[in-house]
Amino acid sequence: MSDKQSIVIANCGGFWGDDPTAARRQVEGGPIDYLVMDYLAEVTMAILQKQRAKNPDAGYAADFLTQLRDVLPQCMEKGVKVISNAGGVNPLACRAAVEALAAELGIADQVRVGVVLGDDIFPALDGIDEPLAHMDTGEPLTTIRDDVLSANVYLGAAPVAQALAMGANVVISGRVTDTGVTLAPMLHEFGWAHDDWDKLSAGIVAGHIIECGTQCTGGNFTDWEKVPSFHKMGYPLVEISRDGTFVVTKHPNTGGLVSVHTVSEQLLYEMGAPGYLAPDCTARFDTIQLRQDGENRVQVSGIRGGPPPEKLKVSMSFHQGFRAFGRLIISGPDARRKAELVSEVFWDSVGGRGHYDGSCTQFIGDDACHPSVTDGDAGEILLQVAVRDASRDKIQNDFAPQLVPKVLGTVPGISYLADQGRPRASGVVGYWPALITRDNVPVRVVVGDQEASVAETPLAGAPAASVPAMPAGFADYPSGGATVRVRLSQLCLGRSGDKGDTCNVGLIARSEAIYGWIRDHMTAALVKERFAGICEGAVDRFELPNLLALNFLLHESLGGGGTLSLLLDAQGKTYAQFLLASEVEVDASLVPRS
Repeated sequence: MSDKQSIVIANCGGFWGDDPTAARRQVEGGPIDYLVMDYLAEVTMAILQKQRAKNPDAGYAADFLTQLRDVLPQCMEKGVKVISNAGGVNPLACRAAVEALAAELGIADQVRVGVVLGDDIFPALDGIDEPLAHMDTGEPLTTIRDDVLSANVYLGAAPVAQALAMGANVVISGRVTDTGVTLAPMLHEFGWAHDDWDKLSAGIVAGHIIECGTQCTGGNFTDWEKVPSFHKMGYPLVEISRDGTFVVTKHPNTGGLVSVHTVSEQLLYEMGAPGYLAPDCTARFDTIQLRQDGENRVQVSGIRGGPPPEKLKVSMSFHQGFRAFGRLIISGPDARRKAELVSEVFWDSVGGRGHYDGSCTQFIGDDACHPSVTDGDAGEILLQVAVRDASRDKIQNDFAPQLVPKVLGTVPGISYLADQGRPRASGVVGYWPALITRDNVPVRVVVGDQEASVAETPLAGAPAASVPAMPAGFADYPSGGATVRVRLSQLCLGRSGDKGDTCNVGLIARSEAIYGWIRDHMTAALVKERFAGICEGAVDRFELPNLLALNFLLHESLGGGGTLSLLLDAQGKTYAQFLLASEVEVDASLVPRS
């Protein structure tokens, strides 16, 4: 623990493949204490596992090395510590690569790498005396045990904080949560108790806000036209105080925008119920208070929390057959009718859609993600056909050869993509979420020749966080006057994201009166109807009056999710925009003036 009253934590990456120049901008743009990078998602773990299967020295996010090459000497000079879960499924190989880079840069004596180990339970899987049943379906692990490729537990911030306490200035982990890499410096610097649920929850909320990089600084923002510039986007900074209050901002002279609405949208991203479960605590998202604190500064306060869940989450990947995609570009006139005919002829020539375990047809440029929201014929359509099956031979021999012949054998004005041609089958890695008792997850931290164990035992006995009553007046909205029909986007902002086969869609009202209206009118049944043919499961609705928001969970809406899905939008990125395009009838005085 230090005597600092506040620290600045800078995020420079929200996913594997994010802007490789972001780290340099964060380190050179102004004073920071920590640089954090989040690389891992369920799909990413599957990709890294494939890489490690081919090369035992691979399996970590190689982009991490690219960013470190730009900034590692400056970080050592300025005392900036680096934390990342870039270790993926092979954190020890990642450590070796970082140490080799430090030697190449002539700063090996300054770089002290800490590694968090223990999330990888694959070697011990058969010795664990728990069913590890699928969290959503209840199926026992035995149904896919022979096909399991990897098994990683979501760890919290404690082991990362331990590595910092042991003197590490670069900390590498495997499956530490997106929020954990941000909470860890707070534990280390401020010495927060592991049962100080409100402060821990503040750290979790801060981590959630910045974990996706520019998604909180104007990227992927509903009101994108209000963003002054998207050039050299400013990545987020958190200025957090010892009492748990913090400000979200960005460096000056960078692109983007930090406002209550940009932060609110990110808070709703990939959210479920208001009680946000993390390995460290349960953060109450319905207690968060946001306030604009100057240009590109949003103050966050009032966060309450409670004890963590009893068990930890496990993310397993397993071999789940093969899939292939085929694409043809079909031009107008009558592009849609021609594309439908080509699709019909194609599926007939490959044995029919029922010949495969899964199949999909999408008309990109018309309704690939959702039914068209405009009238008129498309100038061209990209016809996408896709299959998934346990048999690679069936895909390679029945499906793949029949696509390109349709260029000359069906309608006029059709071509194949130069970089694709004949479809090729690739392996599918399925996702299996489960729960595991903390005692079955021995966590270790290694820094140099030192090694320490870190207990992952929850502290029980604390009361659950209380939820404040909804402020008065939210249910009061004008009615009985002249009505107008407007798109929902005139009343609300939105953000959507994925968790497996479930998509969440968050709506944020543009005023308190509008919140009262959407709370009464935007029901789960209405959202289910809007996503007819897309959402095959139930729709849950949660209220967050503190954010003037509703959050909807659309179950069974992403074609299986992740690498399993055959949909163009397998991660639900477009779903909020589709909902916002809905037309609703409201009292004219409810519509905000431009």
